[in-house]
Amino acid sequence: MEFEQRLAALSTKAISQAGVIGTEEATKNALVMPFISQILGYDVFDPREVIPEFTADVGLKRGEKVDYAIVHNGDIQILIECKASLGHLTLEHASQLYRYFAVTNARIAILTNGVAWQFYTDLDAPNRMDSKPFMVLDLRDIDESLFPEIQKLSKDAFDLNSVISAAEELKYVGAIRREIAAQFRDPSDEWVKFFTSRVYDGSFTQRVREQFTSLVTKATNQFLTESVNDRLKTALVAGTSATQPSADPADGNGENGDGPTVEPDIVTTLDELEGYRIVKAIACREVKPQRVTQRDSKSYFAVLLDDNNRKPIARLHFNSRQKYIGLLDQDKTETRHPIDSLDEIYAHADAIREAVQRYA
Repeated sequence: MEFEQRLAALSTKAISQAGVIGTEEATKNALVMPFISQILGYDVFDPREVIPEFTADVGLKRGEKVDYAIVHNGDIQILIECKASLGHLTLEHASQLYRYFAVTNARIAILTNGVAWQFYTDLDAPNRMDSKPFMVLDLRDIDESLFPEIQKLSKDAFDLNSVISAAEELKYVGAIRREIAAQFRDPSDEWVKFFTSRVYDGSFTQRVREQFTSLVTKATNQFLTESVNDRLKTALVAGTSATQPSADPADGNGENGDGPTVEPDIVTTLDELEGYRIVKAIACREVKPQRVTQRDSKSYFAVLLDDNNRKPIARLHFNSRQKYIGLLDQDKTETRHPIDSLDEIYAHADAIREAVQRYA
């Protein structure tokens, strides 16, 4: 499998197993060692490449260990400290990394619970690990823009200088993006006051703050949804101009079943897009990510292989209060399964992969 497929497969595993992994050792076995071997490409059973329980006495601290040290070209380049996947990562968890960073040649330190991966270097002071990561990878919601930087840490493409050069921009761009996302989810008083002051001339009293907190949240979410829909419509129109539309976009009964059509009054929701990403992550264990595509229609949101209506992987029926995922058998007979949350899509992972295997 290619890099993107391997990462998508590990993402699926992390999401499905994280809730039942209760110890640090289980986290290492289930998620951390596969990341080191399958994603970064190092042999976890070769001490010339990966040293488990790495010890380097620091001052008065004797016998402390970092979970893994990765060796490249004979030098320790990456230190990894692990915590149980059920726990949240904090700065206190990085204390051993701080100490070890100063007494080894490592320029990269990683703090992880198997699901979230925080990457650190020494941008602020030489040989002193920064207090904030320059890159954060969350296997539950993978940011594809990080793929090139993660690959630079792999055994076959190791390029430390390039990683360090890009680290400062990654650090601040990533931090700003996470802050924006946090404000969209739960706006702070400063964020609410910033927008309120531009549309409301009165005093920013407690009553006004409470009123505009919900209004700002609603407005930002609407803006995000409309922006996503505009991009999807632009992409669909561009695709239609280059292809012949099928006779029936819902059932794929056109001449060849290929080529999207644009239906009026279609609104693609954030839930549909998130559901599509989950189905795609599951399907990517079998095929390359770019082969898994989507089309929205009035009836349902379709996830397809090779952008072909005759190769349906799943259908998302999210237009009513009760959500359903539609799965099709080898005769194209659809069975709808009710779901109460998007996470329940993972319960149908085997059926999704079987659908992909039929066409691939």
